Amino acid sequence: MWIANEWTDYEVLDCGGGEKLERWGDKLLQRPDPQAIWPRTEEDRFWNRANAVYHRSSSGGGKWEIRRLPEQWAISYKELTFQLKPMAFKHTGLFPEQAVNWNFIMEQVRGAGRPVNVLNIFAYTGGATLAAAAAGASVCHVDASKGMTQWARENAASSGLEGRPIRWIVDDCKKFVQREIRRGRKYDAIIMDPPSYGRGPGGETWKIEEDVADFVALTMQLLSDHPLFVLISSYSTGLAPSVMAYLLGTTAVARHPGRVEAQEIGLPVTSTGLVLPCGSSARYIAAR
Repeated sequence: MWIANEWTDYEVLDCGGGEKLERWGDKLLQRPDPQAIWPRTEEDRFWNRANAVYHRSSSGGGKWEIRRLPEQWAISYKELTFQLKPMAFKHTGLFPEQAVNWNFIMEQVRGAGRPVNVLNIFAYTGGATLAAAAAGASVCHVDASKGMTQWARENAASSGLEGRPIRWIVDDCKKFVQREIRRGRKYDAIIMDPPSYGRGPGGETWKIEEDVADFVALTMQLLSDHPLFVLISSYSTGLAPSVMAYLLGTTAVARHPGRVEAQEIGLPVTSTGLVLPCGSSARYIAAR
């Protein structure tokens, strides 16, 4: 498992009973987590310190109980700074376990010894975009949500990266890739974090188990003649790390020599020393 264990502004304090208690800077949030099925180790008074609690509804969805929490606050990871706020569906605008992939991205770009052009698809609030830009890459950031793209731009500004070469694109990801292929554009690295289910700005639907294989094969047509890496992440239980590894093996490696590695990603739990599973990632690394 790849573990995001280099945070100072974030930690999972405890988890269990389908919940996790997290520290985001100096703010404590309690949120549901379907992986944390074991009993809690800490007493209720420890959990009662939360600044906000997300309550699931029996009919689906849920809502935040805000106790003592600003509308927005910031945390940092290394040289990156992210703006946070409680959103619908329990999110904060950041997936801290992705720090393991931000490390990988920065190491790959800085170690390339040449200019690197990166495509980040389903780019959300821009964690991977910022990591690549901070390491010196030119980045094309693509997401179907105008609001998420604006949030990513705010994160870039907070990180002092507003002047870096980043193209901000609001578009359906598949349609954008198809246009880039027709334009003849190429990228040295491709990053994607496809949702389990989603809709594009024109009502286009996306179901990961049905659509991701064809999408990966399509997107690999954008790899340059001298690629650096491809990174895929998933939070869908239907896509095991080995499945994503096979996808990259039959697409990226079929085009360019290299190796593929895949693992679960996780977050350390302070109270127990356990690691909370948080999805998985696969990486194609080109031969040099």
